[in-house]
Amino acid sequence: MPDTPKRKRRILIAEDEAPLRNLIELSLKANDYEVINAVDGKEALERFKHEQPIDMVILDVMMPHVDGFTVLQKIREVSEVPVVMLTALGSGDDIVKGFQLGADDYITKPFTFREVAARIEAILRRVEWMNLPPPEPVILRRGDIEIDKELHTVKVRGEECHVTPIEFELLKYFMSHPDQVIGKEELFREVWGYEFEGSTNLVEVGVRRLRSKIERDPSHPEYIITVRGAGYLFRDPDSKPQS
Repeated sequence: MPDTPKRKRRILIAEDEAPLRNLIELSLKANDYEVINAVDGKEALERFKHEQPIDMVILDVMMPHVDGFTVLQKIREVSEVPVVMLTALGSGDDIVKGFQLGADDYITKPFTFREVAARIEAILRRVEWMNLPPPEPVILRRGDIEIDKELHTVKVRGEECHVTPIEFELLKYFMSHPDQVIGKEELFREVWGYEFEGSTNLVEVGVRRLRSKIERDPSHPEYIITVRGAGYLFRDPDSKPQS
């Protein structure tokens, strides 16, 4: 019996600028994706509801009728599908807001399609890895932080802590490498899945968001320590000091 052909991965693009939307669509199709277009936020929500399955959503922040942040918020009420935000604003506040609402990544205009393609592939690979059966043990504990690799849940001081998918992957990587100095380049490569770009503050924003959720006092962190000029170190309070 012949094998069933593998389904093309489907990406919903919500972008009100027709030339840019068409360029992204053509480029994605050339890379063997199926594309669903929406010209504004309202249509994006309608198409997301009726065009399942959808493997990823690319959202422009500034759209008529319903903006990208609102679309993201509505999607997160019903789905954990990966979402990438497109923004021409380059504002740290917009980046933080996107992460707070559950975005997996953001891309600042202008950009090259090579950059977009790399990020799409990295995110989809990460989703595939997350859906694979995890190696034992599935529970990882450091101090009073506990993560369940199978259920993708986090507990801090015994209480459930909501984190976005990218925050979960960042915390898991830190906790899997305790008491080691980890550079931004390594985090960018191993967590986000592509090579480091010196101009982005994606790592800093991710660390800041994670600290706000797991630290008693984010301005004086106990766990995620900044090592000036080198990166970050996740301190394991249960580890024995080296003699």
